[in-house]
Amino acid sequence: MKKGDILWAAVFLGISALLIIPVTHEAFVGATNAHPYLMGFIKFAIMATMGELLAIRIISGSYKKPNGLLYRAAVWGIVGLLIVLMFNVFANGVAGAVKAGLLFKAEGMLGTVLNAIYISLIINFTFGPMFMAAHRISDTYIDMKAGDKKARLSDAIAKTDWVGFINFIIGKTVPYFWIPAHTITFLLPPQYRVLWAAYLSIALGIILSYGRRKA
Repeated sequence: MKKGDILWAAVFLGISALLIIPVTHEAFVGATNAHPYLMGFIKFAIMATMGELLAIRIISGSYKKPNGLLYRAAVWGIVGLLIVLMFNVFANGVAGAVKAGLLFKAEGMLGTVLNAIYISLIINFTFGPMFMAAHRISDTYIDMKAGDKKARLSDAIAKTDWVGFINFIIGKTVPYFWIPAHTITFLLPPQYRVLWAAYLSIALGIILSYGRRKA
């Protein structure tokens, strides 16, 4: 184990401790309820960036600072803002559709599980691919800007490996990881979804960065 692995693990365990210890857990949940957008930005800026750094470690064998690290962290923060909003939009939208009779309704535990599946399926086949594609473009643009200040957004769109994106991100991670993971998310009580999302943001950073760098 290298020094970087120890540092990464220490930060991860430190964050986990803050989320588990009752006093800091309550403070975290309270801050999230009081300032959902700010906490969403901070959470994803830190933890998804950790996932991206870990992806670099997995692929290259060592931790390397990616181009435009602060810009990447800011993009992850914006992703956090969007996810805070979209989680509520889709959860309430599905509840409304079920109430209106547009989706099959079940009672008890079956209904709870079915609603979580509905939300996960809809969010992963609408918002999910859109935001992951936008993130792929932003990463490519940041990389290009590091080597050519005149690089344009259209250049990044053209350079993006869309075949790899469709095959890996959409074709594999959505059905085999994100749909099950988000089903679990929406089975949890609302006050715990943010904790689960915090850990999923690390997985998100790994998956998106790994898919792009592997290509």
